[in-house]
Amino acid sequence: MTNNIQDIILYRRTVKPTAMNGKKIDDETIQELLQLADWAPTHGLTEPWYFMVYGGDKVQQFCTDHAELYKQFTPSAQFILGNYEKLKTQGDLASHVIAVVMKRGANPKIPEIEEVAATACAVENLWLAATAKNIAVYWGSGGMTYSPPCRITWACGTKTR
Repeated sequence: MTNNIQDIILYRRTVKPTAMNGKKIDDETIQELLQLADWAPTHGLTEPWYFMVYGGDKVQQFCTDHAELYKQFTPSAQFILGNYEKLKTQGDLASHVIAVVMKRGANPKIPEIEEVAATACAVENLWLAATAKNIAVYWGSGGMTYSPPCRITWACGTKTR
């Protein structure tokens, strides 16, 4: 991969978790990506994002817990077994799952939309850094993402060649 920012932006793509190859990415690389995410612009230097990282066996545990939340909080008339199974196995080939959380700052003068935008910028920094390292990424907002027990998640792994 190149370090040319134009090439990185043009090459950046979503890679579905089923297209990842299961190769493990070391935790130090994930930490490096997160440090680059922290350089995202914010209004008032609020840095409203934080990341919860799941690696190793915790990836499967996260997926199982996500599936169980779906089962627990979805009315039976709307529950789809296929969705449950997909949530449960979605991380099988991912090296890490990173939950992205936006927590509003204390300054009421900064609109919530700006905090959301800053968090998205942090994710984009992370995504571009991952692309520069030829690490596949997926930003998912399905399942229980917008329900109280869970928020935005994305998987990080390597592409199947």
